[in-house]
Amino acid sequence: MIDVSDKEITLRRALATGSIIVGKEVFNLIKNREMPKGDPITLAEVAAVLGVKRTSDLIPLCHPLQIDHTSTKIVLDENNFALDVYCLVSANAKTGVEMEAIMGVNAALITIYDLSKIVNPDLLIQQTRLLVKQGGKSGLWINPNGVPEFLSHLK
Repeated sequence: MIDVSDKEITLRRALATGSIIVGKEVFNLIKNREMPKGDPITLAEVAAVLGVKRTSDLIPLCHPLQIDHTSTKIVLDENNFALDVYCLVSANAKTGVEMEAIMGVNAALITIYDLSKIVNPDLLIQQTRLLVKQGGKSGLWINPNGVPEFLSHLK
């Protein structure tokens, strides 16, 4: 593991995103809350919290962190029959929370996959990436490939 013993404790934040294309049939079932195994959105939000909290158990050499806050937003994209997941993580720590945010996104996406495959297993998880990180010596970093419109105020 990287030695962080000389680093300052600062407020660290990270926002990650990813999406899953589920197709028209599954999308409409999710939208109308008619999925056979339960509501993928609610369960994915819970899974994201668990993913954030268990990151250091799953990623070798990842520091265990005390998380101060996490929240997940799942947006229905009707144009692409997709669900877009956003996971925000905050902690006062010596190292960043990027991996926790990415793990939260992936836990949510995989949960949606698991609950949707019964209807149609042809699902595509894509575009998992870090959008924003803040804290430490680097300050604020915003993904150079852009952020969604609702985050444009960060520029």
